[in-house]
Amino acid sequence: MIKGKFPIDKFEAIETPFYYYDIDLLRETLRAIRQQTENKNYLVHYALKANANPRILKEISSFGFGADCVSGNEILRAIECGFPASKIAFAGVGKTDKEIEIGIDHDIFCFNVESLPELDAIDHIASAKNKKVRVALRINPNVDPHTHEYITTGLNENKFGLNEKDLSEAVEKISRSLHLELIGIHFHIGSQITDLSAFENLCVKALEMQSWFNSRGIGLQIINLGGGLGINYQHPNHCPIADFESYFHLFAKYLKLKEGQSLHFELGRSVVAPCGSLITRTTYVKEGISKKFLIVDAGMTDLIRPALYHAFHHIENISSELPYTRYDVVGPICESSDTFGKNVELNESSRGDFIAIRSAGAYGEAMASQYNCRTLPASCFSDQI
Repeated sequence: MIKGKFPIDKFEAIETPFYYYDIDLLRETLRAIRQQTENKNYLVHYALKANANPRILKEISSFGFGADCVSGNEILRAIECGFPASKIAFAGVGKTDKEIEIGIDHDIFCFNVESLPELDAIDHIASAKNKKVRVALRINPNVDPHTHEYITTGLNENKFGLNEKDLSEAVEKISRSLHLELIGIHFHIGSQITDLSAFENLCVKALEMQSWFNSRGIGLQIINLGGGLGINYQHPNHCPIADFESYFHLFAKYLKLKEGQSLHFELGRSVVAPCGSLITRTTYVKEGISKKFLIVDAGMTDLIRPALYHAFHHIENISSELPYTRYDVVGPICESSDTFGKNVELNESSRGDFIAIRSAGAYGEAMASQYNCRTLPASCFSDQI
């Protein structure tokens, strides 16, 4: 079994658990995305919800990408870290008046509108400020992404987006408004999508929706296809970078842009997940009746995905070269769901061994909590330790 390469000697001085980011891999990933999108009318908006660590954001913004934000504070963080407001899209079903004002005051690129009442709120606030605001309508395409139900977002009966029956009323509201400008349509069908046929179906629906708008004399400047591209959680050492070539090639093949149009994407997980690992240490090895428990000092407070929806993360003992044995890898939190993996094959482990929980660069640090009054882990970067 191939294991990742980690500077274990330098880890000795760092209190565990902590997030470790491979900056070289992040930059390699960003170069791969840029290679597939340069010289095309494509714009990638990095989804801050995946990881909003300032150092990570500054690396991403330095490559010229935009930002996809789902809160007012994410907009402020993105701007602080070098993303131009002209490349910030603001999504989310529950934008508050304060957050809408932040977007308007900073003249962001676009609001991705998810309901008719939201459209009214943006219009009202823009009118009070005497500003004109660019909007894209987020449409539920009813495309099944074949992923976990908790991260499926584009089916008809969903809190996200507008259903097709609402489009005529939305267009009418915008046409009557002096303060709203419709520039495009937006989709997002889910996350951790590895079956690319789901994106083919999305392209068909996007073209169908474009025809609907064109038949009403409405030209669309942008089509935003959201994100959702998955990564290989099972084999992070063999497949450290997502298949961006196939992903972008699919859209080039199935979705031909009209003159002057641009295609927008909102990638998050596939950008940052592979470069991050949660580094923890073995606190105890507990002998059960029929299994062994490897108890580590990281918990669901530091990486909630396994507890939240039984997500898989590759786990390695990076301190040991002893023969392999099987463990349930668990944390110290007083919840039975505080488990990183069951029946995990690891090199025989002892108290104090470093354990790397891989592909934690997305939705690890970003979703960390202080439940049980725990201290939030530090973040460490490969080029700074």
